[in-house]
Amino acid sequence: MHVVIMGCGRVGSTLAQTLSGHGHSVSVIDKDPNAFRRLPSDFAGDTVAGTGFDREVLQAAGIERADAFAAVSSGDNSNIISARLARETYGVSRVAARIYDQRRAEVYERLGIPTVATVRWTADRMLRHLVPEGNVEIFRDPTSTVSIIEVPLHREWIGRPLRSLESATGTRAAYLMRFGIGTLPTSSTVLQEGDQVFMLVTDDIANAVTMTASSLPEGAR
Repeated sequence: MHVVIMGCGRVGSTLAQTLSGHGHSVSVIDKDPNAFRRLPSDFAGDTVAGTGFDREVLQAAGIERADAFAAVSSGDNSNIISARLARETYGVSRVAARIYDQRRAEVYERLGIPTVATVRWTADRMLRHLVPEGNVEIFRDPTSTVSIIEVPLHREWIGRPLRSLESATGTRAAYLMRFGIGTLPTSSTVLQEGDQVFMLVTDDIANAVTMTASSLPEGAR
């Protein structure tokens, strides 16, 4: 893949280094040439000084052959303008933008541009470490809508089909941890002693799902 990254801050430089290390072709854009000092000396990609929504700059970075574009500068407006330009003008299929304002992120998601709402994402992760009680969140999507939580199991769920738990909670299991190994559930999966169950939820059902999983199954004695 050829990936164009706008912004050579800590996120952009780390992303560029990682992608390059995986064998991808990478071009990094930043309006401050000094920002490229964050890249390692053995960085194999290209660097282009300029703004990420300047067409000449984008073309110099290889936008016309790009498979992906990441807008991770420190400015919301710059990120979304360049992301839309990459998507709508140059037809880049994989485009993502970092947005600090969560309300803007939600709007741009509806326009079909995946965003990472930085402040909400960071706050959620900090809360998980500071207040471990309640739902243990493992993952949250960039729109902050869907998450994966670990649910505590009542002993009476052991020996029952996982699908019965899914039916009772109204959602699906993302995966199980069994004997310390991640396992994708199937239609025949039966819950065993020691299983850790991770469910897909939205915020409005997270507490109800947790309560159902930690309670006696309906009809059990």
